[in-house]
Amino acid sequence: MSAHPRNFAEGSERSPLAVFDIDHPTHVALVEPDTAFWGLVRKEDVSDALAGGALRDAFGEKGDDFAREMDMLRFHLKPSAVYFNATERCNLNCAYCYIPGEMRKRGKQMDTAEVLDALERLHGYFRGHMPEDRLPQVIFHGAEPLLAREAIFAGIDAFREKFRFGVQTNSTLLDEAAVKFLTERGVGIGLSLDAPVEEVANRTRKRWSGEGVSDHVLRAMKLLDGYPGYNVICTMTQENLPYLTQMVEFFHENRVPACMLNVTRCTMPGAREVNGDETQVAKAFVAALERTHQLYKETGRKLVVANFANILIAILAPTARRLMCDISPCGGGRSFFALAPGGDLFPCSEFIGLPHFAGGNLYRDEIADVLESEPFRLVTGRNVEDIEDCATCAIRHFCGSPCPAEAQEMNGGMEKKGAFCEFYKEQTRYALRLIADGRHEDFLWDGWDEGAQTSCSIGVG
Repeated sequence: MSAHPRNFAEGSERSPLAVFDIDHPTHVALVEPDTAFWGLVRKEDVSDALAGGALRDAFGEKGDDFAREMDMLRFHLKPSAVYFNATERCNLNCAYCYIPGEMRKRGKQMDTAEVLDALERLHGYFRGHMPEDRLPQVIFHGAEPLLAREAIFAGIDAFREKFRFGVQTNSTLLDEAAVKFLTERGVGIGLSLDAPVEEVANRTRKRWSGEGVSDHVLRAMKLLDGYPGYNVICTMTQENLPYLTQMVEFFHENRVPACMLNVTRCTMPGAREVNGDETQVAKAFVAALERTHQLYKETGRKLVVANFANILIAILAPTARRLMCDISPCGGGRSFFALAPGGDLFPCSEFIGLPHFAGGNLYRDEIADVLESEPFRLVTGRNVEDIEDCATCAIRHFCGSPCPAEAQEMNGGMEKKGAFCEFYKEQTRYALRLIADGRHEDFLWDGWDEGAQTSCSIGVG
């Protein structure tokens, strides 16, 4: 039997351990849903484990610690990052984009003076609560940020000692000079590619004229070969599911340090039209993950699928997670927020096409006041305990029922589930199966647990 820490509300009545079938031949998971405390138990030992023994004793001893840990993670964070949208415009018309087409065609765009002003204001806010030895993060996001390249690069140079920077780009404007500038300054770079086959990749990511752009991404990957600070996002749609295993083979062959295989966020109608069936998405996703493991065993070189690694870490050590979408409330408005080109502030970039979720404006309002605004509170107050089905789900704190923008626009309200509930369940089952088989470390970044402390370990049986 093995067990690892999780958390719940100190002093509250604790719910009993729930059985969660992980489709493993010998083991099931027992989960305390409020804290996400869990253990893996042989099937023949389930009744005894539920009645008492080491697992329940460990929970009784450590439960209050887990409670405080989860409470801090869920309700007491302050933002340490901002998704900085210097432009609403984009030279592409991707099928699943969360920014409305009219904004991408003729939207606002910051000039250099506006970018510098915004960064100065943001710096003042972050220094008010972050320790001096920890730099806040600015991710230039979009639309396509490199349409405002001159302004963004000026901002990076002016504030390189005050922020950690990242750029998420469609690669079409990422030439040799831009790569040289960004890599010399240690800027994180994210690219997007949806398939290793040009014809398939270009079905969902293309210019307004209909022309595909996968050749630009391949060129950028070659320019970035050997740079550890880049990754590639693949959005899983009905178009590319048959190619996911081939996709990770392609990434591995091209020495991509890390990738993400993301579900389609269905905030906008266009995304729902290419959204894949979640059962098929889960099947293709797990097959692709298995292929990354085979490649690692064959070559000794990992390709980390970052969004899945985050789920594994959420199970193993919740406060060590790197992404904050898969927790309730999500990170929007709590660990990060988004800035639009006109200064409007949103809980997350996913809301930028929904103007009623602007909580205030960087140039007119105090950021601390914006974080307490009604639009932000709608997001930061969205808890799985208030969502039907999620409230009784054993693994509710391993997925967080993402995404609030998707739940609002696709399903009709913050109290609704997002899409892909079954996908997240299968992802968690697979993660727990890997732990049961002792394979989980092969899917994580080397050194992911550096500085972590084991607070509960009961052994394996």
